[in-house]
Amino acid sequence: MIQFYAPDIATSKTLPESDSRHCSKVLRMVAGDMVEVVDGKGNRYQCEIINADPKRTSVEIVSCETLNKFRKGEILLAVAPTKHLDRMEWMVEKLTEIGIDRIIPVLCDRSERREIKTERLEKIAVSAMKQSLQAYLPKIDPMTKFSDIITSFRDYRRYICHCDETSTRRELYEIGRDGDKTIIMIGPEGDFSPKEIERALSSGWEPVTLGENRLRTETAALVAVNTIHLTEKIHTNKC
Repeated sequence: MIQFYAPDIATSKTLPESDSRHCSKVLRMVAGDMVEVVDGKGNRYQCEIINADPKRTSVEIVSCETLNKFRKGEILLAVAPTKHLDRMEWMVEKLTEIGIDRIIPVLCDRSERREIKTERLEKIAVSAMKQSLQAYLPKIDPMTKFSDIITSFRDYRRYICHCDETSTRRELYEIGRDGDKTIIMIGPEGDFSPKEIERALSSGWEPVTLGENRLRTETAALVAVNTIHLTEKIHTNKC
């Protein structure tokens, strides 16, 4: 079934204009048809169309269910935006499909992209959430300085994934735990600078590696998040 997205559906009982147009003009739904609507907060609504208007389709909520979250804890990803924007967009799409709570673009010493517009990324995340039949929409932060990231999230398990072989790094899959609040930081194409790595480690971040292969930023982001998911599943099964 096709999902529609309306963050305030519980109170407005209407679809936003883009979804209203798709519902009435593309799918040609009419009054009396049933639609499935998510609010991005974990709730999925079964609704009956009252008026299929291309700008403001109104519905009546028939039932609502709150879906289980993809993970007991939280997964946050702080990642340096890629030089080519299409790769960043692809990464946001796939991370949303896999399941993530929050994506924080981080500005590093070696970042080649120093500005980013979150509006486009948010639209991609919404589309990916609907396509993958999820009900949780990740939050996408504005560009944030590296120095602000490393001094925050002290109640999370904090990992920095880097390629500097002069420091000891553990495999990420070895240290994940069921239900942890986790943030992992992925650097730009040229990796974090030695100064950044030193500052992160002195601030309590744990250095990790994703294996021997040198990965692109967007690939490393997906591998890291999926590793955390798999680690939880393995830990849960052992229990």
